Amino acid sequence: MSAQSISIAIVDDHTLFRSGLASLLDEFDEIEIVFEGNNGLDLQHKIKNHPDVQLILMDISMPIMDGFAATKWTKENYPDVKILALSMLEDEKAIIGMLKAGAGGYMLKESTPNDLLTAIKAIIDKGFYVNDLVSGRLLVALKDGDTKPVFSARELTFLQHCSSELTYREIADLMNVSPRTVDNYRESLFAKLNIKSRTGLVVYAIKNKLITI
Repeated sequence: MSAQSISIAIVDDHTLFRSGLASLLDEFDEIEIVFEGNNGLDLQHKIKNHPDVQLILMDISMPIMDGFAATKWTKENYPDVKILALSMLEDEKAIIGMLKAGAGGYMLKESTPNDLLTAIKAIIDKGFYVNDLVSGRLLVALKDGDTKPVFSARELTFLQHCSSELTYREIADLMNVSPRTVDNYRESLFAKLNIKSRTGLVVYAIKNKLITI
């Protein structure tokens, strides 16, 4: 392995996907695959022989020990190892769950090898990878949970509209953004404040004088 190579492990219960991904990544000079695992328990056994692995590509849905538990265990026992979550689904609960467990980013399995390489390099260099699925503000909110929440102007505008009878789609039209962007505002605020409903957001905003009624 050259001095610039990044040592990678792939943990996924689908053998064909895991082997195929390893073959694709082996084409990059910057990457060396040091081991593969089929679930979190398998990872626990194999990482003992490769404690210097730099990054693990972690599947989420696996038998015996899933990606959430495996990520949490890895960060507790090998805190310097970076985790990049891989999933078939654009699942908001899964994204938040993996970030809370300690993952530095979240990628869909349909991503191209070049996009995956970009994400790997970003996590190695910065500790996290920000894309359309994971906003930088969400990462900060999850990883620095004890700090006072910081809100963008757009989030505060969204909070103000939440106190009205407008639907989320109407709020998106009013803010000149896509419904997906409004969904991102909502989910980011949910995660940041540990709140699970629109009503909860409005109550929090009123109590903390973030909006005018």
